Amino acid sequence: MATEAFEELVETFSFLDEWEDRYRHLIEIGKDMPPMDPALQTPASKVDGCASQVWIVPRTQDGRFDFIGDSDALIVRGLVAVVHSLFAGLPLDEVGQVDAAAELGRLGLQEHLSAQRSNGLRAMVARIQQHAAAAR
Repeated sequence: MATEAFEELVETFSFLDEWEDRYRHLIEIGKDMPPMDPALQTPASKVDGCASQVWIVPRTQDGRFDFIGDSDALIVRGLVAVVHSLFAGLPLDEVGQVDAAAELGRLGLQEHLSAQRSNGLRAMVARIQQHAAAAR
């Protein structure tokens, strides 16, 4: 049930055998994200449970989910980009049906993320799925 953008990311990661290469790619996709307006980086948009500062501003258009996200840490900004590729563009009613742990597991990141980053990733997913459920 992953988006086309996420499938492309999975394919790219499958070509990267070394964790260091995946780590670099994660940083690069984070750098490629458009910057978030600092005015949106408020306590209401801050994701609790992340070691780094993470902000997510969900939005919907024509019944489809999207969000603007950012982080003050390069690797976490990359994780925001990964989560964006997983959920952006999905119909609202499909967002909650995504098995994010299984989909993200396809990237092989879990064994290389610290416990705090893994918790932060779960917190981002929870925030997104809660917003989509409330917006339906």
